[in-house]
Amino acid sequence: MTQIAQYRETFINYLEEKVTVTEPKNLYEPIIYILQLGGKRLRPVLTLMTAEIFGTSHKKALDAALAVEVFHNFSLVHDDIMDDAPLRRGKETVHEKWDINTGILSGDAMLILAYQLFENYEGKTFRALAELFSKTAIEVCEGQQYDIDFETRNNVTIPEYLKMIEYKTAVLVGAAMKMGALVADASEQDAQGIYDFGRYLGVAFQLQDDYLDAYGDPKTFGKQVGGDIIENKKTYLYLKALENASEANQETLTKLFATQPEDPTDKVEAVMNIFNESKAPEAIKTAIQDYTTRAFQLLQTLNIGAKEKQLLQAFGEQLMNRTV
Repeated sequence: MTQIAQYRETFINYLEEKVTVTEPKNLYEPIIYILQLGGKRLRPVLTLMTAEIFGTSHKKALDAALAVEVFHNFSLVHDDIMDDAPLRRGKETVHEKWDINTGILSGDAMLILAYQLFENYEGKTFRALAELFSKTAIEVCEGQQYDIDFETRNNVTIPEYLKMIEYKTAVLVGAAMKMGALVADASEQDAQGIYDFGRYLGVAFQLQDDYLDAYGDPKTFGKQVGGDIIENKKTYLYLKALENASEANQETLTKLFATQPEDPTDKVEAVMNIFNESKAPEAIKTAIQDYTTRAFQLLQTLNIGAKEKQLLQAFGEQLMNRTV
């Protein structure tokens, strides 16, 4: 995966060059902090990769890639405030390191900065990028609201949950890829095809994230393991467990997800036992494979070379098998 590593390195260098601390420092330092916490840089790498796959230098897509990454991190800053999350990528969240007001305002500035980056493109490319970005941004907000609503609902269905993660996570992955195609002036059919490829991959990515939240190694995962359980989030694991568990375990699980004890250790352990007994981990792994397969099937419809298809498939396989 040397080529992907090169895209990532190029992007990080560009980020460090373009995003610097200016006055007022209390507005911009949190932005630099969250952007430099690391992460997989999945979305910007996909933007750069897609531009080259459709025959354009990845350098032309750097501003679009940076816009995607800035927007993604803006959403993380605000999500962490709403979730009262203490850690992000193993470090203090912005609102913990500074305060909530700083987190809100710096996040707002990041959203504006993301839009500004599209101004570096001309004519129809600028308009296409801006339209896609606006559509994606509102869908991400809708997905976040669904996520919040589900915390207090006891009748969430698996289709509803899949729609939520499609909006909250997957559409931004799809948009990141489509932006690369738009910068490369790819055909409308190919731009839509690569968007759908990214969207399916994004659902698989989020399902993998759900799995790792419960079963990941805290040393590599970078977030609090069991966080979704503590926050009573109706993830795929929870919904499958509720669907497959015995009547007694269904009742116990529902009661556990109506509590928020000061020390959640016993709650997390009890929930995990029910997950395991109901074979929820096996079910979510099957779903991850299904969405990844759908993404790979779409590759065959794209007007790109075999080498490019292999690159995209290898990247998808790497995501599916990740531990962080």
